Amino acid sequence: MTAPAPPLPGPLAGLAPLLDHYGYLALALLVLLDNCGIPVPGQTVLVLASVYAGSGHLNFAAVLLIATAAATAGNALGYLIGHSGGRAFVHRWGRYVLLTPARMERADGFFARHGGKVVLVARFVDGLRQYNGIIAGTTGMPWRRFAVFNLLGAVLWTAVWGTFGYVAGANIGTVYRTAIRYQLWFAVGLGVLVAALLLRQALRYRRRRHAGTDSGDGPEGSPDGG
Repeated sequence: MTAPAPPLPGPLAGLAPLLDHYGYLALALLVLLDNCGIPVPGQTVLVLASVYAGSGHLNFAAVLLIATAAATAGNALGYLIGHSGGRAFVHRWGRYVLLTPARMERADGFFARHGGKVVLVARFVDGLRQYNGIIAGTTGMPWRRFAVFNLLGAVLWTAVWGTFGYVAGANIGTVYRTAIRYQLWFAVGLGVLVAALLLRQALRYRRRRHAGTDSGDGPEGSPDGG
């Protein structure tokens, strides 16, 4: 006989009927959509499914395997969307969101050097989790490299949040609110780090341009040169 599910905080309680009726299917669908650019509560349903597993309503191993497969497939789908249509979208609409060719070039360079780390860490940040696959495909990150970090990120993300929900159990309300608060600080810190890296790249790019301009100011390059 399974134990009753513990009292749930707002966002989890709202998803309980969906998981009650559709179980693993709801978990798979919401996690997949959450990881391919559609803002649905995939992380929340993963935590809720793990809480259910802790009270005997679902199998914990099945929750982890299904969520990992769905997260991997969702991010891979996002990559394919970015790879097939991302460049065309940027060329046509990028100027309306201040995404100039120069900025896109810097984004390509940034992902060439740090793309694996971004794909790995982005899973834990709302907003980045939904779109990092699309960005990786748009910037031309090699598929094999993306696939490795995509799978690794899915495993880590599922393990962390799945274990969190399973262990929290009856204390899920208090623990969930605390985790969300710390996740916000983590997102802020990551945003600052990314901004610093982009600023550093922009400054290096400007220095290289100035160095190239200065190298052309010699006697041969000046109007007065012989």
